[in-house]
Amino acid sequence: MNEMIADLITLPATTRPARLGFLGVGWIGRHRMEAILASGAAEAVAIADPSPEMAAEARKLAPNAEIVGSLEDLLTLDLDGVVIATPSAQHAAQSIQALQAGVAVFCQKPLGRNADEVEAVVAAARAADRLLGVDLSYRHTEGMRQIRSLLKAGELGDVFAADLVFHNAYGPDKPWFYDKSLSGGGCVMDLGIHLADLALWALDFPEVEKVTSQLFHQGQRFRGTAEQVEDFATATIELSTGTVLRLTCSWRLQAGCDALIGATFYGTKGGAQMGNTDGSFYDFRAERFHGTSRELLIDPPDDWGGRAAADWAERLRSGLRYDAACEEYITTAKVIDRIYQGR
Repeated sequence: MNEMIADLITLPATTRPARLGFLGVGWIGRHRMEAILASGAAEAVAIADPSPEMAAEARKLAPNAEIVGSLEDLLTLDLDGVVIATPSAQHAAQSIQALQAGVAVFCQKPLGRNADEVEAVVAAARAADRLLGVDLSYRHTEGMRQIRSLLKAGELGDVFAADLVFHNAYGPDKPWFYDKSLSGGGCVMDLGIHLADLALWALDFPEVEKVTSQLFHQGQRFRGTAEQVEDFATATIELSTGTVLRLTCSWRLQAGCDALIGATFYGTKGGAQMGNTDGSFYDFRAERFHGTSRELLIDPPDDWGGRAAADWAERLRSGLRYDAACEEYITTAKVIDRIYQGR
């Protein structure tokens, strides 16, 4: 059987919602839970969180869900999948544990703190023949969907450069983000992973030939092999197609607004850009460039935040098992590793 066809074998489609467990229901976990339930593709069977307050808040979204103590407890139930929104250091091990139990996984990013961890999760999904998804949510903005369509159709010509930026004026509010052993890294692991994935996905994952980077902590340069976590980083990524990507991200940059988020692609026949409006973390405008003129593609509002989770749940309900597209997560993880290594 053709390998790609084998990778996309599905279980018989069912009209019943997928039965899900939710592990970690802080703000982002509850937001993804709400999006999944609103889609009608799944039901919440059980909730697990070390905070009784967070579990109780989540249960308001699903009053019939059982509150349990751990992932082990979730896996004793008859689940189709589990949604993981726990601290980064736990993602890989928890995902592997669920997959090995025959349960599909949707995990917050990063899937692992390095490429080795990500490869291990993907291998577990392949071995278990179960659907694996990661919340790389910016792929699901309407603006980037339209820009990717332009790129795939060749309407921008040969794309030779792309600039991607994500500056968060506040930075994370949980201490584990600043412990490299727990987080895997600083703003690159938190924000840069979105930029790298977005660029590679939009360009159909060409081979990465060279990576150079500079990392900063409180304004001072340091090597990515140190135990510090970076709060500002910039990287140049050269692709086999000749395209050069420039990525910049930060926490607490004094940039005059809450956030600067954008992705701009330059081609021989034009350009295209998705960027946030008025410093918003959620509102994006997408435009196409023709010389000095602009063509509006999409304006806010666009309710995109939970689309990745809802899409995974719908594919799970449709019977999709292992999807080889999850191997893209390894490619992105290797780029993040190289940014930290500076090569």
